[in-house]
Amino acid sequence: MMSCSALLSGSLVSSESLPDRSTQQVKAASLSWVSSFPLMNISMRTTRVPPSPTLNQNSIVCAAYTRRSRGEAAKRPNRKSWKQKTDMYLRPFLLNVFFSKKFIHAKVMHRGTSKVISVATTNAKDLRTNLPSLTDHNACRVIGRLIAERSKEADVYAMSYEPRKDERIEGKLGIVLDTIKENGILFV
Repeated sequence: MMSCSALLSGSLVSSESLPDRSTQQVKAASLSWVSSFPLMNISMRTTRVPPSPTLNQNSIVCAAYTRRSRGEAAKRPNRKSWKQKTDMYLRPFLLNVFFSKKFIHAKVMHRGTSKVISVATTNAKDLRTNLPSLTDHNACRVIGRLIAERSKEADVYAMSYEPRKDERIEGKLGIVLDTIKENGILFV
């Protein structure tokens, strides 16, 4: 067998330098796990360490597409951020609900093109004559059901709702959103 110093000096360990396995006497009852591995040639070569890279301006990638510095934002104040550019395509259909003292209006718009997909209002002629009250909880359920049906007709099965600042999703708004969910529309 070769010594450890010979292995570290970079010499090649081959099958000729190791004892032959066929000459070893192995008891049939006690096979070791080492005998199940094939005999391999192992070479220990010295590897060259690459020189440490020096930093230059071309090797550093700037993160200009994710965040803008204050100076860059001051130079171009009207330039949209990445989120403002992509959000309308990640969540394209936006639900808008408006409650006035007399009516309830709801519409679904495509954010990228500002195209209105579906509209429902209690001020419509058929609802105005049939509903006893145009602003109660029953009217909210009717508006939610109509928005869901008309959105499905336009092949829109997922939409998003962005509440305004300090707006809670409860009461009449909660009823409209829950009714839309119950009629098979997903909120993303």
